[in-house]
Amino acid sequence: MWDVETLVRIAEGLGRFSARFVPSAFAIAVLLSLLTMGLAMGWADAPPARVLESWGGGFWELLTFSMQMAVVMFTGYLLALTGPVRALLVRLAGLARSPGGAVVLMASVSMGLAYINWGLSLVASAMLVRFVVRRQPDVDYRLLVACAYFGLGATWHAGLSASAPLLVATPGHFLEKQLGVIPIDRTLFSPFNVGLTVGVVLVLTVLAWAMHPKPERTVRVDPAILEQLQDFVPPQRPREKSPAVWLDFSPLLNLVFGALGLLWFGRHLWVNGGWKAINLNVVNFLFLTLAVLLHATPARLLKASEEAASVLHGIVLQFPLYAGIYGIFKATGLTERIGQLFVSLSTPGSFPAIVYLYSGVVNYFVPSGGSKWAIEAPYLLEAARTLGVEPEKVVLAYAWGDMATDLIQPFWALPLLAVARLEFKDILGFLLLTFFVYLPLVTLAFFLWG
Repeated sequence: MWDVETLVRIAEGLGRFSARFVPSAFAIAVLLSLLTMGLAMGWADAPPARVLESWGGGFWELLTFSMQMAVVMFTGYLLALTGPVRALLVRLAGLARSPGGAVVLMASVSMGLAYINWGLSLVASAMLVRFVVRRQPDVDYRLLVACAYFGLGATWHAGLSASAPLLVATPGHFLEKQLGVIPIDRTLFSPFNVGLTVGVVLVLTVLAWAMHPKPERTVRVDPAILEQLQDFVPPQRPREKSPAVWLDFSPLLNLVFGALGLLWFGRHLWVNGGWKAINLNVVNFLFLTLAVLLHATPARLLKASEEAASVLHGIVLQFPLYAGIYGIFKATGLTERIGQLFVSLSTPGSFPAIVYLYSGVVNYFVPSGGSKWAIEAPYLLEAARTLGVEPEKVVLAYAWGDMATDLIQPFWALPLLAVARLEFKDILGFLLLTFFVYLPLVTLAFFLWG
């Protein structure tokens, strides 16, 4: 049986390997693009001209989604710079009484919030890092940031913002004629999904505590990074008096905007079925409304927005590259080839586990759950029908696989890394060890369920 120190040494060894051989997140995106092009031409027999066209044309396939991601990070950062939210984060960070407690707190918050809403987890976990590390400067900073990423790889697609399960539960979805409507009590709220989610959260929380190095081996936060994580300082009101200064430093406009925003939000929920009407656009609207209200004045809001914009460079630069990869998968038949390979290896009992592994492989290249489901669902569900496998098992297997490889994929970590001032290779050692524990656990669960 491995002891705690063995786990730490493995994580540190993986960390040294990643620091030496794993390039930047941008370089990974370019290499994945080249690999996808090679697979499309060599395996899917797609002509080079078609591959090139689908890659370049696909750059803007996810433009709306990229902007949504930029806005959720921007507005979430704005919220974290407000006084009330800062006080809440400070109080929450104060629950950690030791370095080990800090990583347990971070892992629990990340996975718990991701179960509620992945966007909320992405933002709140990134912002909580800055408050926890200031309360517990002796925590291993790499592990703390890695734990803040747990929710995106372990719970979000099993929770209340899960793309595929919510889509097939919506009347009028694109597969309704073939599949019908599958209510969430057969997917998200099924005993299997609830039990597996609880089990994964417990295992990864314990693992986070076990991976924390001893004090002499701990890598603490760089003082230069800690300096960059200091409190937001509001602008000073100018001495001159003018209508423009009065408007910029008066709460009037923020109050009016906030009141209108909250009125729209409440009406939207009332008219469209309560919390079921919450999606990424609604979350962004609410975050922006609350940020405007809690910053109180236009001047304070504008200065906070300058700092919030500093974390968006990774999204703007790299999301189009993954959209290009998505375009290749969508236009060249590569997804079908991969799916056919996995289906050919399946039996009725092993099919859910095979779908889980297959979904994880494709997700590493195209980390976009909702868009990818539209491409893969028709032939996966047809294969399930042929094998006699219930469709809800396919939906859940796809959902769990879709988030599994997020743990070792930098796509979703870009906003977190921008806030934490780290590179993906800095946290990859701990994430790899987590992945090596998490993957066989969930694979076994789907084999047994199948």
